[in-house]
Amino acid sequence: MIRPSTFSIVAYDSKDSAWGIAVASKFLAAGAVVPWARASSGAVATQSYANTSYGPRGLDLMSSGISAQEALDRLIGEDEERDLRQAGFVDKNGNSATYTGKGCFEWAGGLSGEGFCVQGNILVGEGVIRAMTEAFETTEGDLPHRLVSALYAGDRAGGDRRGRQSAGLLVVKPGGGYGGLNDRWIDYRVDDHEDPVPRLLELLELHHLYFEKSPPEEEHSIEDEVCSNLQRMMINLGYLSEQASGEYDHSTQQALREFLGNENFEERADFENGRIDAPVYEFLRRKFG
Repeated sequence: MIRPSTFSIVAYDSKDSAWGIAVASKFLAAGAVVPWARASSGAVATQSYANTSYGPRGLDLMSSGISAQEALDRLIGEDEERDLRQAGFVDKNGNSATYTGKGCFEWAGGLSGEGFCVQGNILVGEGVIRAMTEAFETTEGDLPHRLVSALYAGDRAGGDRRGRQSAGLLVVKPGGGYGGLNDRWIDYRVDDHEDPVPRLLELLELHHLYFEKSPPEEEHSIEDEVCSNLQRMMINLGYLSEQASGEYDHSTQQALREFLGNENFEERADFENGRIDAPVYEFLRRKFG
């Protein structure tokens, strides 16, 4: 029987219509077991001798209009090993519920707030849960950032008293997936690492770099020095054969399409109008000089 002795946060953000879970544990690939989410249905964390059926069944119940508390109560009531379970639910309206069975290993418990719940077992103490709650409630930004900030706060407060091994982040929203074709906005895992939560933070930063879009005020026009620097990079890498002129001509545009495509940044530039997102430009300068 699987026992992800772990700490997690489950939450809803009405601004982005997003639901998500962040989890960490001294357990291999906790992100493959604990988090479940479906846009416009809700999110579930199931842990401590995890009953993974709580995930899809809980989402189905909440999708039908049943509240997080009602769905959790129903599943617990049907589970003969309920005393070993721990779970957190947030429904499609942001209502939350958390449960810790009396058989969970100490320290074990949870807190529920507006639009979120936090729970953990085999922790160094209650301070882990309280640190996560405070971080989530005070951190600004989008839901993925707030979830990982809460997870980091719990981790630095001591987290799982056995140590560290894995972490995961799953966030969904309608059309949030690659190309807008599914709901999987953020789905990253660190399955086996000596300090997984900081690495999860790094992966989230990379996600923003590769897949987000800068506002107009954070774009560079590809001209003069910016253009010359990009041309020098492309000359050194073999994309362009002529000298750096600082002019965004046809050959530069074609070379830039190939260059950014190979670096997976094709969505972060407007080739026709000669614009590039500033974070990507700065990343390329650091990487290629």
